[in-house]
Order: sequence, then structure tokens, then C-alpha cells
Amino acid sequence: MKIQTGHGMITLTALLAIYSISMVTSLPGLAISPILGDLKNIFKDASDLELQMLESLPSFIIVPFILLAGRLSLRINKKRILIIGLSIFFGCSVIYPFSNSLWLLLVVSALLGVGAGMIIPFSTGLIADNFTKRYRTRQLGIASSITNITLVLTTFLAGVLADINWHYAFLVYCLSGISLLFAFKLNSAPPAAPQRAQPANDTPVSTNHNWPVALMFLYYFITFIVLTVPFNLSIYMETLKFKDPDISGTYISVFFLAMTIPGLFINNIIGWLRSYTNVCSSAAIALGFVLFLVKGGPVLLTIGVILIGLGYGCMQPIIYDKTSTSTAESHATFALALVMAMNYMAIITYPFILEILQGIFSTDTSYFPFLLSTILAGIFAVFTYFKRNTSTLGIQIQR
Repeated sequence: MKIQTGHGMITLTALLAIYSISMVTSLPGLAISPILGDLKNIFKDASDLELQMLESLPSFIIVPFILLAGRLSLRINKKRILIIGLSIFFGCSVIYPFSNSLWLLLVVSALLGVGAGMIIPFSTGLIADNFTKRYRTRQLGIASSITNITLVLTTFLAGVLADINWHYAFLVYCLSGISLLFAFKLNSAPPAAPQRAQPANDTPVSTNHNWPVALMFLYYFITFIVLTVPFNLSIYMETLKFKDPDISGTYISVFFLAMTIPGLFINNIIGWLRSYTNVCSSAAIALGFVLFLVKGGPVLLTIGVILIGLGYGCMQPIIYDKTSTSTAESHATFALALVMAMNYMAIITYPFILEILQGIFSTDTSYFPFLLSTILAGIFAVFTYFKRNTSTLGIQIQR
């Protein structure tokens, strides 16, 4: 079976290989969350910082290696970089279940970050290489949805496995083995796109001209806003005396599920909303946070997390698509690596920035994050309305 790319055809196997990479991008640090409580009892002499590093260390390591992999993609065969990254990641997934010391867990976590960083740019970079116009937009939407749905399913699976034995939670990382097998089926070079062909003697230009700074800031900004939900929802619900604060995990799952929906229909959404796509997406995020401010019941909270998830899930593939179209084809993977690194930068910096702002305003730690996100999302919605036709935020329907 052949799949239309906009300038040729690729095999279904190659497409599945690209999809499988999107599965892996959501995995780093995932297995640690459900077993942190167990690890405190197992490693009694370990400090809280050491245990927290098990969860956060991969994200710190991922950022520089995303940038490194993106830069190497300008000169080295992308398939080779991808296979090396997947091999490191899969090797870590094999070692993890047999790790019985904290120092070994930390070393393997660092190596996992190395492997993940080398993989992540290609989850979108290979789509930019192989697809064009509306075909690329559609596939970027599907890839975003796969990442988000994998996050939901593997989080649940990691929790189930951790209930059996804490070592088993790490088995979710073995999904990378599927990606590794598929990676060998990829072509070493993407199909040529005559309309964007580069001269034979073309050489990469200075990276200063290829950093999509506006799109990097945009992705960091919206990611920072929506991180309020997974980072602060449980504290918010506990403070408001919900009958079952533990149900916050269910709301977070609904949030990630809502993020998957827009990607599956991204071309239809853009076709309906056109230049107002980002306006409606940012307005949905703002309205979702407003529902948190009214301190309503479970129904309003459910609607709120769904609106925030839908808004972010819509903007995510649009930013990827805009990044790939605003740079030379040979630099698309590098540009996407720069933008995708902002997701992890937001995750790393969010707690520190929030703590500084809460200290400045000396305010309620459970309510303030949602108030801040409401204000930022509202400002952004107004900004996107007036800037909807600019080169950075504008939406073009590519046939």
C-alpha cells in the first residue's frame, strides 16, 4: 500500500515507522511518576532531590541532545542518527528493570535522555522531509495525536505494572524496540520535492538565519500556560476540598485525550476557521482557565480541561507545520528541533518561574497558577486576533 505525500508516494511501512517515533517522544520520565512513593521506601537514605532527579533528569539531558541531533541532521544521514538514538533508548529500557541501586537508575535516566533527545526531532522532521502542503499538515496533526494518546495509555500501563512490581513500570520504555525495528525500513533519503529542490552545490547557511525565534517563543509560551493543568490540578482540587482529590489524575487524562482530537482533523479545522484558527484555539485555552477561576464543580472542571486540551492540541501541529514551511527544506529538521526543544524548556523552567512569581506576589499557591494562566491566555487570544494575518501566526490553506 502506498501513501500520497504531495510530491510522490511512500510505503505504509515507512509511514508506520514515522508514527512509531511519535510514540517514543512521550515516554521519557514516564515510568518514574507512579513509583516515586515506592522509591522513597526502597532507597531510604536518598534525598528528595535525588529521587526527583530520576523524573526530571531526562528532560534536562533531552534539550541539548535535541539541538545536537537537529544540527547533525544538516550533515549526517538522518536514518543513522535515528537508529543510534533508538538503540540507546531501547538499551536503557532493557537495563532499567534490572537496576537495583539509585546511582545506576540515575545513570540510565541520563542515557535515556540522550537517546530521546536524538529521536525527538525526527518525529516531525521526517514528516517535513516526506510530505508537503496539506498532506504534511495532516500528518503532523496525526503525529501530535499519537504522541498525546500514547502518553495517556502508557501512563495508565506504567501505573498497572508498578502495582505488580516497581521494576515492571520501566517496561513501558520497551515500546522503543518497535520503533527501532521500523527505523530500518526507512529510506536513507526522503523522496525529492521538485518544487523545493536545492542547487547541487547548496551548503547550509549560518544557523543564525535558521533559528525560528518567534515560533520557538510561541511554542514555549503556550506550553508554559497549559502546563498549569498537569502541574497544579491536584493541589487546586485538594485546596477546594473536593470529595476525592485523587480524581485529579482522571482530569489530567481527559486533558491529554482532548489534546489528541484536533490533530486527527487539523485540515478540517483549518478549513473551517482559516485565519481565525489560532484565535479560536487561544480563546478556548483562556475560557478553559476562566472555568477554573469560578471554582465550580466537576462539570465545569471537565469542560475547562477539555477546552484547554483542544486549544493546545490544535496549535501544536500548526506550529510544527509553520516551522517546516518557513525554512529551507534541508534545514526543516533542525528548525523543528529548535522548536520542539521549547516544550522541554517549558517543563524544566515552569516550576522555577512559578515559584518566583508566587514569592513576588505572596499569593495562594493553589489558585495563583490558574489566575496567571488565565491572564496570559487572555492576552494571547487578543494578540492572535490582531496578528492573525502576520507571517508567524497566519494560517495558509495549502492545497
